[in-house]
Amino acid sequence: MTPVSIIIPCYNGAATLARSLESCLIQAEAAQIIVVDDASTDASADVVAHYGRRDPRVGLLRMPYNGGAARARNWGAMHASHELLAFLDADDEYLPGALAAASAFLTQNPNEVSVRLDVDYTDFPAELTGHADFDQHAATLSNTVPSSLIIRRAAYAALGGFPMDDLFRRIGGEDGAFSWALRAIFGNRRLKDAKRVRMHYHAGIHAERYFRIALGMQKPDPVDLADAFRVSKQFVETARAGIAQLRTASATAEVAAPAVPAG
Repeated sequence: MTPVSIIIPCYNGAATLARSLESCLIQAEAAQIIVVDDASTDASADVVAHYGRRDPRVGLLRMPYNGGAARARNWGAMHASHELLAFLDADDEYLPGALAAASAFLTQNPNEVSVRLDVDYTDFPAELTGHADFDQHAATLSNTVPSSLIIRRAAYAALGGFPMDDLFRRIGGEDGAFSWALRAIFGNRRLKDAKRVRMHYHAGIHAERYFRIALGMQKPDPVDLADAFRVSKQFVETARAGIAQLRTASATAEVAAPAVPAG
């Protein structure tokens, strides 16, 4: 069993945070659960304190001001103690055995840097879930949303974490940019045999907007679309260049390393 550090960004998530934390606590691989309070004005911190008293795995980090989910995730990752990182939104939950499946996959496949879990989209409007193409786009979204991701900490750091551009705070999409970079450089495998993450519907959720656009029910703003593509591409190119530099430095170091005498 490989221990996992779970990072939960939370902004005014008191209404759903207990459910998320309960789903983490039943995961035997969850060795550390970091809730990053993104300057909430509700009782989120009190919920974390309650669970922290129950279980020492649960800890709280406070952001000095509201900086968005990407910044909160990156700050939490900096405080993680374990090799594997998992990211769960404060209104999502893991299903039993979720981290066991991810940990087993990464243990059995040491050359893979990450794995995705399949997502169950609960209580989404019937006009979406009943569409003939819903399953296709649900699979695409499962390859993107942070709650589906378990990744080796070294790979996450090498990619630079989630992009923190102001554009993404306004329209969403930082997870898409990160997924694009991950897929382009390392691959983005997903366990498809079972649903292991549950995303609960609520008004205004970014996933609904994605589905409505993907299913042709809503037109995206062309300016936002162009800007999101431009910023995402820039992030991917920066990540690719950074990884290439690391690989070159590693290869150079191996060539330059002196031979160790036998005996």
